[in-house]
Amino acid sequence: MQIPNTPRLTLSLMTLDDGEFMFELDQDERVMHFLNGGLKTTQQQIDTVMLPRLAQYLNPTKGWGLWKVDALACPQNDEHQLSGQYLGWILVRPMYFFTQPQWHNIELGWRFKYDSWGKGYATEAAHAVMQAISQLDEVTHISAVAVEQNVASIAIMKKLGMTFQHKSIHRDPLGDTEAVFYQKSVL
Repeated sequence: MQIPNTPRLTLSLMTLDDGEFMFELDQDERVMHFLNGGLKTTQQQIDTVMLPRLAQYLNPTKGWGLWKVDALACPQNDEHQLSGQYLGWILVRPMYFFTQPQWHNIELGWRFKYDSWGKGYATEAAHAVMQAISQLDEVTHISAVAVEQNVASIAIMKKLGMTFQHKSIHRDPLGDTEAVFYQKSVL
């Protein structure tokens, strides 16, 4: 699967050789705040936990994986001094992948560098990914999860047309978290 460039961004599916980008992003406590309280991810965690997890759901044909987001060189980006820079990634995988996968319900997630926050990059990238994933015949829903205090991520979910479904425990082998669940039907 390919995802076309947006007016300001280019997206490419990350490979298992792109751990340095995952590590770079996770070195800012502000980026990690709503994920684990602000703890930086170590290179060992990238190598022994994050990359093996990515390997389990990476599927280029279906678009599952982490989509690396880079700023395009364009007038809109020049003013923010981000042109050509790596900004973050968009997660794509079946909802509840590590517990009870829902193959028709695709989870989107995002993690972006602090310097790119508040400029609409995450929304723009997530929208492009959602449009591409929604074209797959087996996909009926797009979902996202966040801790309730992460109002910026929840705002992105709403901008993507997702609506609140429920608040409950999000189960994951790395740890369970109380979260809010949003979803959009693509039928």
